[in-house]
Amino acid sequence: MNDTLQNAQPETVSFGYEEVSPEEKTAKVGEVFSNVAKKYDIMNDAMSAGMHRLWKDKFVRRVKPQHGEQILDMAGGTGDIAFRMAARGASITVSDINQDMLDVGIERAMERGIDGLVWSRQNAEELSFESRVFDAYTIAFGIRNVTRIDKALAEAHRVLKFGGRFYCLEFSTTEWPGFKEVYDAYSHKLVPQLGQMIAGDADSYRYLIESIRRFPTMPAFEQMIRDAGFTNTRVEPILGGLVAIHSGWKI
Repeated sequence: MNDTLQNAQPETVSFGYEEVSPEEKTAKVGEVFSNVAKKYDIMNDAMSAGMHRLWKDKFVRRVKPQHGEQILDMAGGTGDIAFRMAARGASITVSDINQDMLDVGIERAMERGIDGLVWSRQNAEELSFESRVFDAYTIAFGIRNVTRIDKALAEAHRVLKFGGRFYCLEFSTTEWPGFKEVYDAYSHKLVPQLGQMIAGDADSYRYLIESIRRFPTMPAFEQMIRDAGFTNTRVEPILGGLVAIHSGWKI
């Protein structure tokens, strides 16, 4: 038998601090978001003291949605980013791999009287859209939950028009001395407790915190975006890198 084949190890990916098969991660992440869907936005407020709203406002300002633009909001779930962009006149397709998250978003849109959004269940790694159809691609707090990030970035590049822009809002690792240690202690100890109190689910929120720790550093993720074919990439740290806005252009 070929030595390479004999010594080959099954591919694994990170699910929090665990190493699992790609198929197992996809299933486990799906279970996490089905569990937290109905309490997702309440928990975001609790975990960030409402600051996620400011981060999302800043993110959309960077995207600069224009009237008539076609924008794909991937991992858009409950609609927070889509609602902000639609208010500026852009035509938004909200996509998520998890139907429970989409259902919450559709319900929230109905409650707010927001019409015209397209809701589409999609796997970020294998989008069903034609190539070169969107003016912008956004993904907020979702890329770290994708099983194969490189495939998702390649798909983002494929569906964008030439001149299209990619924007990603994601947790990272703060570089502020002292603050990093305080945040680490808070997130690992208190966030799962909040998850248990508010959503009745400590394990899902423990995973979400662990997934932040396993996500690539800002420079490493920027390189992944460049490797997918994007140019003029940029990283904008928030709170020293606790959160970061990554961007790039398809030229």
